[in-house]
Amino acid sequence: MDVRSLFAAQKYAASMPAMEPKPETPALAESQFSKFADEFAGTLRQAEAASQSTMVGDADPHALVEALAQSELAVETVVAVRDKVVEAYQEILRMPV
Repeated sequence: MDVRSLFAAQKYAASMPAMEPKPETPALAESQFSKFADEFAGTLRQAEAASQSTMVGDADPHALVEALAQSELAVETVVAVRDKVVEAYQEILRMPV
């Protein structure tokens, strides 16, 4: 066996653990994503509750405007994130194999 081939095989074997995914990363990403989704859903629920109570006459109209502004900001943020994810996916599809 050639010495260069032996060194190449040793370097390849040493680099294998570096290429394996870390188990903590997906769990952390999943928990952050679920936290973000829960916050988004909570914001929409609060806006809906404020609008219902305003229709009945129990709430202040200013509270309704504030809740609707917060929900609009949340929806715009989610749409922007979705657009970036779609853009990244399309960029990956355009990569030559």
